[in-house]
Amino acid sequence: MTTPLISVTDLAARIDAGDVESGALRVFDVRHDLMDATAGRRAFEPGHVPGARFLDHETELCAPKTGANGRHPLPERDRFAGLMAAHGVRPETLVVAYDASGGTFAAHLWWMLRWIGHDRVVVLDGGWQAWNAAGLPVQAGPAAPLAPLPDAKAGKPLAGTVDVQAVLANLDKPDFSLIDARAANRYRGETEPIDPVAGHIPGALNRPNSENLEADGRFKAPAQLRAEFDTLLAGRAPESIVHQCGSGISACHNLLAMEMAGLGGSRLYPGSWSEWVADPSRPVAKG
Repeated sequence: MTTPLISVTDLAARIDAGDVESGALRVFDVRHDLMDATAGRRAFEPGHVPGARFLDHETELCAPKTGANGRHPLPERDRFAGLMAAHGVRPETLVVAYDASGGTFAAHLWWMLRWIGHDRVVVLDGGWQAWNAAGLPVQAGPAAPLAPLPDAKAGKPLAGTVDVQAVLANLDKPDFSLIDARAANRYRGETEPIDPVAGHIPGALNRPNSENLEADGRFKAPAQLRAEFDTLLAGRAPESIVHQCGSGISACHNLLAMEMAGLGGSRLYPGSWSEWVADPSRPVAKG
């Protein structure tokens, strides 16, 4: 794909053209609230983008939690590919993801699809709010059933990861730089509303993912994102960057913003802070 975003106008035109019915398009509603796990599903049936299908970040887009693998561990790649096939996603299908959180959860689905080798995926710029502000049609009720497709296998990853052992080893022999996407006060360790320990991984930089957005919830222009990330990276190559956050979700927002800025090639630490602090022997920094 040439851009990871789609406008509400362009999406509406594709829906009107019958792309959902033909299978050329799949729209996924991934509205979610980290403090209220059922909020997204409750919001979906009363109103959603026509033809959209709901995906749950707690039950469908993560693996079982062990207490040591973070709050949103990645599922097995083939299992996730099978889930996408069950929703009618073929290699040629354009996938559109949207949420009501400035693209935070949609960017996570964007990254996950690239992780299983599917590059035809975009995020709805401005999300649910932009769709409603444009006065576009809204549909209620559950998604229509689909004829079953054979389970798919994950393809070659288009997005890379590092694990907790690599992050730990990186403390003593730096090979990459971490960028933490959490809010600045969480990064500094002044507050921690979700995880049991406050602070950040030693050496991590901070880029709150909210800084990728304009006041209206749409992404900043690529040139502006490029200038801001160039300042943060200070000469570091994109390939030497690893993104993290609380549980591997909002970090994908920074990955998408860097992609928009022409700075592709960075990786994700999926376990992120919630996995890091599950082991009290791992060091914590504040400030």
